[in-house]
Amino acid sequence: MRQNWWKFLTVFLLGYTFIGGLLFEVPRLNILNETIRALHFHVPMWFGMIILLSISVYYSINYLRKGSIETDHKAIEFANVGVVFGVFGILTGMFWAQFTWGAWWSGDPKQNASAIGLLIYFAYFVLRGSLENEEQRARISAVYNIFAFSALIPLLFILPRLTDSLHPGNGGNPGFNAYDMDSRLRLVFYPAVVAWTMLGVWIATVRFRIKRLESTHL
Repeated sequence: MRQNWWKFLTVFLLGYTFIGGLLFEVPRLNILNETIRALHFHVPMWFGMIILLSISVYYSINYLRKGSIETDHKAIEFANVGVVFGVFGILTGMFWAQFTWGAWWSGDPKQNASAIGLLIYFAYFVLRGSLENEEQRARISAVYNIFAFSALIPLLFILPRLTDSLHPGNGGNPGFNAYDMDSRLRLVFYPAVVAWTMLGVWIATVRFRIKRLESTHL
């Protein structure tokens, strides 16, 4: 029970996020109105994605240093969950864009960069699936994983700021924190970031344990 306290906390925070994100009072802003509630799901999922992919890269580097196949298994599982969070992040962002920009996909630099970043990671999974030798797969995948994360960061946080963008915080537009991230939003937003991240860690950990059990029975 003592070791599982963080799992109970994750469930509690997720419940709080859904209830607060859907029912708590939010700022009444022009155009955004109720769609600002997507902030509690869209942005925290992307935060969770970055953290999970960072953990994946850590294990890839650790594999290149020590050669333990378990670190490769951890790297792929954290990458799997991180990319799933990225996909849900794009979907919730598209929902928000439909009501604020008038289109599900408007070719905004941040949208395009996010899609390119996910495609780079999809290629990572294809690469792993194309290699049969376990050690070769782990070594090449670890190198590619480091490259993929190194490409993702400028795609998401640097390049969109260098051009015009409709996305808050890019292209000269102020971010949410600058003008409307008031206490009502923070009350749910920060717990949501923690909740989605902890959920991702939980799922990745379970997937790794399943893979380890499968490998011991082969």
